[in-house]
Amino acid sequence: MEIMGVAELDFYKNKKIFITGHNGFKGSWMCKVLKMVGAKVMGYSLEPLNKPNIYEIADIGEGIKSITGDIRDFTKLKEAMLDFRPEIVIHMSAQPIVRISYEEPLYTYETNVIGTANVLESIRLCDSVKSVIIVTTDKVYKNNEWLWGYRETDELNGYDPYSNSKSCAELVTNSYINSFFKNRDIAISTVRAGNVIGGGDFAKDRIIPDCIKAAINGEKIIIRNPYSIRPYQHVLESIIAYLMIAARQYDNKMLAGVYNVGPNENDCIETGRLVTIFCEKFGNLSWESTYNDGPHEAGFLKLDCSRLKYTFGWSPRWNVEMAVEKVVEWTKCYIDGKNVNKCMEEQIKKYLGNGNIENN
Repeated sequence: MEIMGVAELDFYKNKKIFITGHNGFKGSWMCKVLKMVGAKVMGYSLEPLNKPNIYEIADIGEGIKSITGDIRDFTKLKEAMLDFRPEIVIHMSAQPIVRISYEEPLYTYETNVIGTANVLESIRLCDSVKSVIIVTTDKVYKNNEWLWGYRETDELNGYDPYSNSKSCAELVTNSYINSFFKNRDIAISTVRAGNVIGGGDFAKDRIIPDCIKAAINGEKIIIRNPYSIRPYQHVLESIIAYLMIAARQYDNKMLAGVYNVGPNENDCIETGRLVTIFCEKFGNLSWESTYNDGPHEAGFLKLDCSRLKYTFGWSPRWNVEMAVEKVVEWTKCYIDGKNVNKCMEEQIKKYLGNGNIENN
């Protein structure tokens, strides 16, 4: 069984998909894919945090129903879901930045833990839902700075407030599954993705957005820790994996579970190497390391994705060089004032290996 392609994405045509965090970086790519295959999408999120942002730049909101709301507002979230009656829910809303979680720990816990509980409680009250993806992170594990990748059975105990809040979200999800969904025709998976990169990420305190900003401004790229090792992958790797799991567990509840999504081991590289690749592919850029005595962040992190590969026959399609190349392609399209929406479409088609996918 191979990774989801164009034919299997046809599963989503006319399916009703409820997405939290739909106007963020990953959410925008998710919405773009689903729009291209004719899904009926409702998004629920706060207004986009960053200016500029991919959601507005690429007109992602066109053709979908968008609700502006806080994931912590249970009443509004529940009413939106019950009104839409989705078949599939993809929960992506989060406070996702480690350094911000040190500045605003309570907000981080409220959003990532209580927000997840609110989503699950809304699903409990909405009998139309058959398949659910709860997106967490590779940082949920107790990081022992091992040289090998973490498996889904390893201990959950994220160090910083962001990572720990996502560990808690995993536990909340497991409790809801055991307490409320065992005897219901519904499949719920949590998915732990590695560090995603891609065009249109303008978030604060992320390395590729810092590279993009430096490229736009003609400045030198500054790196906090060039020796940190992370499982870098293109955003489409995680997005298509989420959609694959959601589609296949829709009719086979036994496929629901906990899954890591990350690159092959040789694409887990030092941050300095990632930035060097960006500079080489962009041209006329350089970087330097500036010591920053900031809050703790893990130095070494890899994922073991054997479960996903064995269960679904999945494997990454783009290595880290190709992933960075696509980031640079999108960035130059944006800088040159070209059609970034079309650029996204072409990258999605290339990733899926079929340039003939039609917009529905």
